[in-house]
Amino acid sequence: MLNIDGDQISIGIDLDQGGRLASLQWRDMQFAVPFNGDVLRWGWYAMAPWAGRIKDGLVKDSKGVSHQLPTTFMPPHAIHGFGFFSSWQDLGAGKQLLEFPTPYNGALVIQHFEILDDALRWSLEYEANGCDLPFSLGFHPLIARDIGKGDSAELDFKANKMMVRDQDYVLTGEYLPQPPGPWDDTFVEIIGTPEIIWPGAARLTVESDAPYWNVYTESEDGICLAPQTAPPNAQLLGVTGDNYIEALFRFSEDL
Repeated sequence: MLNIDGDQISIGIDLDQGGRLASLQWRDMQFAVPFNGDVLRWGWYAMAPWAGRIKDGLVKDSKGVSHQLPTTFMPPHAIHGFGFFSSWQDLGAGKQLLEFPTPYNGALVIQHFEILDDALRWSLEYEANGCDLPFSLGFHPLIARDIGKGDSAELDFKANKMMVRDQDYVLTGEYLPQPPGPWDDTFVEIIGTPEIIWPGAARLTVESDAPYWNVYTESEDGICLAPQTAPPNAQLLGVTGDNYIEALFRFSEDL
């Protein structure tokens, strides 16, 4: 476990469990869902070199050749990249490195956590190094509904559009107005700054210029606000992700 402490914020990075934030404390409150035996649904982790599901775990290179990705965690689809179940290398100064296995040979991602006075800046940068497979980046912060103080979390999230998906969670390329939750869905054209409120205790705003956000509210333990450079199944939709993403998680009191 790699621990980094600021004046108000302390983080614990589990390098061997996906380079994820196993702990994120602001003052004396814990904002990361603790280990619960489900590798997909605890802590805060990076999604790389793809974010969300990939249908049947198949991607094509620039020559049209198909490559199989692991479908271990959500068969028959690939989910959330290699990062969340891999061991990461510590580079110091809040940075960690992950080199990807086959078929993303040569490609890597660098993760960076920067603690500010009342905020945490989290960034990911992808380096292809000759790999021509499609890629995308995203964050998967499973934010605890209960932080030891105040009431249970309330989500304030608004978007102009939600992407339509089929029963296998594969996006169709169509859009509809944001419906009532609960959600496990992808949104575009975010309105304002998403915020989670624990009445009487704390507020957490999530700032990012990412074009796609996946929002997951179906868990009893946590809420996930996941900025992404591209949507799930981006290749099927003809969408190409950027090689850099960052988000700012800002904490304040709820008086």
